[in-house]
Amino acid sequence: MLGWEMAFESYTQYLQLEKKLSSATVENYLRDLKKFADFYNWEILPLDATKFHLEEFIYNLAKICAKTTQSRQISSLKSFFGFLVVENKRPDNPAEFLESPKQDRLLPEVMSVQEIDQLLESINFKSELDYRNACIVEVLYGLGLRVSELIELKFSQLYFQEDFVSIIGKGNKQRLVPLGAHTKTVLQDYLQSYRINQKAKPSFSDHIFLNRRGASLTRVMVFTIIKNLAQSANLKKSISPHSFRHSYATHLLENGANLRAIQQMLGHQSITTTEIYTHLSTQHLKKAILEFHPRNRKSF
Repeated sequence: MLGWEMAFESYTQYLQLEKKLSSATVENYLRDLKKFADFYNWEILPLDATKFHLEEFIYNLAKICAKTTQSRQISSLKSFFGFLVVENKRPDNPAEFLESPKQDRLLPEVMSVQEIDQLLESINFKSELDYRNACIVEVLYGLGLRVSELIELKFSQLYFQEDFVSIIGKGNKQRLVPLGAHTKTVLQDYLQSYRINQKAKPSFSDHIFLNRRGASLTRVMVFTIIKNLAQSANLKKSISPHSFRHSYATHLLENGANLRAIQQMLGHQSITTTEIYTHLSTQHLKKAILEFHPRNRKSF
């Protein structure tokens, strides 16, 4: 009889070796599956789980969790039981026909250029960490990175002569992001004046951004850095590291960038994900209407 521990071990190897998923993504999958197992006190084994068990679990989950959490949980269950089918451990996937709840399309918080400058101006620049934090802001906004991409950014990914950065995104997919002149200058100044003097632990010597102990930053650290900067700048909006990514895409769209190009630079697999920024870019739409609608044209 296949128990949960053995199933998790095999599934972990599958995700890491065949799917080539990051450790963080694998941990998220396992965390979701453990919630399901724990719901039934680990008594319903992987080969005994039925569609009824899964539906009962999701029904109770819906009472306490957001739709995004429910959708992720369903996705994890589909992946896991699909793996068991492929491995000939069970004949069917009980999660195959589970439907994810329709998502409320929430518009992400976007900062203006003035607000980003205001946030940077609030930094005292009294220590090396201040310069590091300022560079983090410039890189998040200048390259539109996810937090996970920022903390894993390495020297070997920077191509200053060619003016682009090689980013390893979700699913270990690589994309090339153009490096603008301002972001390039800030990044080079930080590396040459501050990062070069920082002692890094051997396994993190290639990382761009380090903590006080010479190791890579964590997601929580970056969120805390941005939260503290936003408070210092007296910004009223709810600002997170992802706000810079949203602002990056929105400002590109407002200034005439092609949606397909933005999709490629953000690393979105589907353009429908990128299309949310068309709803954010109200200034761009307003300008287009005022300039091109026949009723708004001056008659002579």
